[in-house]
Amino acid sequence: MAIRKARIPDIKKVHTLVNEFARSQEMLPRALNELYENIRDIYVYEEDGEIKGTCAIHIVWDDLAEIRSLAVKKNARDRGIGTSMIKKCISGARQLGVKKVFALTYAPEFFKKLGFTEVDKTALPHKIWGDCIRCPKFPDCNEYAFIKEIA
Repeated sequence: MAIRKARIPDIKKVHTLVNEFARSQEMLPRALNELYENIRDIYVYEEDGEIKGTCAIHIVWDDLAEIRSLAVKKNARDRGIGTSMIKKCISGARQLGVKKVFALTYAPEFFKKLGFTEVDKTALPHKIWGDCIRCPKFPDCNEYAFIKEIA
């Protein structure tokens, strides 16, 4: 298992993977320039030279970060890659001094298994008025909001 920080040559592959999930409305699409601008947030899971997963930890506020764009190729699922990537993001957030991480997801059971607690989306005002306002599903989104204390 090789989880590492993304590098410039990875970004087009990350873009393809994330937007594959976005096309099926499992997550928000990400523009290529947005991924380059936020490359320091992004981790990749690489196996045999192939990017099989990605996830990012994005600082939202002084004590809050978002786990975003978790995507694992369908042929690599059920091997613990997503769980390992979430743990890597949490570790990165903890090193920066973040106290809480959150995620918006269509997979609530996955985040519950990792110790996240469901919260009302209104508990995340910075997020709602950041990315969510640009989402075509806003304000009738059916994602679940989860948060975890990591300090």
